[in-house]
Amino acid sequence: MPLPARILVVGSGGREHALVKACLASPGRPRVIAAPGNGGIALEAPCFPVAADDVPGIVALAQREKIDFVIVGPEVPLSIGLVDALLAAGIPAYGPKRDGARLEASKIFTKQLLQKYRIPTAPAAIFTEVPPALAYLRTRPVPIVVKADGLAAGKGVIVAQTAAEAETAVRDMLEGGIFGESGRRVLIEDCLFGEETSIHLIVSGSDYLLLPIAQDHKRAGDNDTGPNTGGMGTYSPAEVVTPDLLARIDREICRPSVDAIAAEGIDFRGTLFIGLMLTTEGPQVLEYNTRFGDPETQVILPRLATDPLALMWAATRGRLSGIKLEVKPDYALCVVVAARGYPGHYPKGESITLPPVLPPETWVFHAGTALDAQGRLVSAGGRVLGICACASSLRAASDRAYSVCAGLKFASKYFRNDIGARQLNRK
Repeated sequence: MPLPARILVVGSGGREHALVKACLASPGRPRVIAAPGNGGIALEAPCFPVAADDVPGIVALAQREKIDFVIVGPEVPLSIGLVDALLAAGIPAYGPKRDGARLEASKIFTKQLLQKYRIPTAPAAIFTEVPPALAYLRTRPVPIVVKADGLAAGKGVIVAQTAAEAETAVRDMLEGGIFGESGRRVLIEDCLFGEETSIHLIVSGSDYLLLPIAQDHKRAGDNDTGPNTGGMGTYSPAEVVTPDLLARIDREICRPSVDAIAAEGIDFRGTLFIGLMLTTEGPQVLEYNTRFGDPETQVILPRLATDPLALMWAATRGRLSGIKLEVKPDYALCVVVAARGYPGHYPKGESITLPPVLPPETWVFHAGTALDAQGRLVSAGGRVLGICACASSLRAASDRAYSVCAGLKFASKYFRNDIGARQLNRK
């Protein structure tokens, strides 16, 4: 099956930079463009100032540039029907249509699907009014999780440590409207305990491939302290997922999830990212996402020996069956370098200086960066860079990545010093 020659990657984060690099490295050597891209992507591929959620603008750009294949990175354009619009224009696109993207856009929709098909997940209840929600809270143990139903830029999940915190979260969402329409319905869910892990499937209808396992670090500070973030670093493989446990996850969660989505009449073609908690009772689903994780993508793609572009193209064309996934034996580790203050208030526009020479098998993935009027690289977001390294051991990958973190410069540079420590200490 010939690979596409002209590709558009939609998005502006580290995930999209990793996707752009993977496409540029494909044996087919396609022309790759991005919209809107970022400062690092712009150094490797043409970037066009079209917002990821500008559906008509993205379709028009793809038509004007005669794009053969669009890869949609973020969840918001998926949830508002970008893939539907591209397909209607005759342009193949990787990512689910709006009905499939609802698995991420509505936590309640996903919880109901998990319960209907008896896929392991935490007990939960759904509320639209405060009094019954508070009555339910009084029957459940703390800590407890309060989730806004819709997308809330990663801020719609509150892990309440006390009953008072849980009540405040419920009132803020249902009465205060802090998340707008996304919080008009809430999901109150028992808190699961254990280690989290990230499962990525490339799905094409009822067929799927299980990608390398990764483990993310959500908290802003060392030793898992501070506020939750979009992710401060990750590594792969996560050896807490033993071969036997992975077989169980595949049998009890992956296969049933893909089958359940298909049984609901959803022709899902894209990435199903399953967040799991490894509890003492076994693996349980925390959430579904309908796109590649960030920063998980930055460690998963470099470990693939099989061309990622070929995998995404095959899934989109309904030809995933029979493809054998090959994975490199290397370990990969990614450290997110953020602007101090993230995920709260942080500075922008700071000049960035990168080390002139990188260690072998090491990459700088740009996330919150831009080029200023003079073409200089500056910070433009909370998560600024992702420093990823591959090596024959996790320790060696860590040493390579952290050596680059130490050598790069911008005024508010901040990063965790313990990415991968749980696995390194376990060994």
